[in-house]
Amino acid sequence: MAAAGQAALRLGWATASWHVSQAVRAWLTAHKRRGKREGGCRVGGCPWPIKSPWLNRMEPTWGPGTRAMAEPERKWYGDALQHRSCAYDDCERLDPMTP
Repeated sequence: MAAAGQAALRLGWATASWHVSQAVRAWLTAHKRRGKREGGCRVGGCPWPIKSPWLNRMEPTWGPGTRAMAEPERKWYGDALQHRSCAYDDCERLDPMTP
């Protein structure tokens, strides 16, 4: 992006735990500082307001899937949730990324 003349990239996201985690916030801060110092493209997070799904264009995409996988009498965790999600989306289950 820096080669294309872009000075900054704004990422809009919800308050999901992986968006607001300390690891992600630390990476964003370090990347932003490095971009400012070295003249590259800076990346900044722009959180969506809480309880405003109409602002998120992706909500219609994953909202129905979430409702289809939810069961009021049961909570899904870990592998079971991943398998259920991949079955609904008819996609291949990949191994989690490691840092």
